[in-house]
Amino acid sequence: MSVYAVYEPPLKGHEAAPDPARFAFVRDGFSFWAFLLAPLWMLRHRLWLAFVGYIIVAILLSVALRGIGASATATTVVTLLLSLLIGVEASTLRRFGLSRRGWRNVGIVVGDDLESAEWRFFDAWVNKSWADKSPSNVEPRPSSPAGGVPIARRASTEVIGLFPQPGAPR
Repeated sequence: MSVYAVYEPPLKGHEAAPDPARFAFVRDGFSFWAFLLAPLWMLRHRLWLAFVGYIIVAILLSVALRGIGASATATTVVTLLLSLLIGVEASTLRRFGLSRRGWRNVGIVVGDDLESAEWRFFDAWVNKSWADKSPSNVEPRPSSPAGGVPIARRASTEVIGLFPQPGAPR
């Protein structure tokens, strides 16, 4: 199962509520396309700051490796490691970019794929907004399983496990 961070877009001038079609679901984990085509992936997701940083780091690494006389194999390994880093941190870069553009993190959802995660999130989102509009229909739930039990009944003198009885000699 995959974990997705859900981002709500900023409201446009005429909107009272965000358009559900514009929500962004960012899957946590390794991104193969960010690993394989890092600059194009960054441009596709409008990560301009990350793209400029990537170009600067790639140029500096290239100049440094040439300066120390590194072999072609070492240069290839360093390039692959940089691409691997981008692939591993792709979801973090994307979340950072969305936050900088004013998108708001509204939750985390788990699903087998993107479609099931969307179903779970929007089902909970619709039910929450419906419950917020009509609080008289919602029954309060206890905060713990023994929420309605008086404290005197919950307390017990029995000790569970291999611990000694309270007040007993060792």
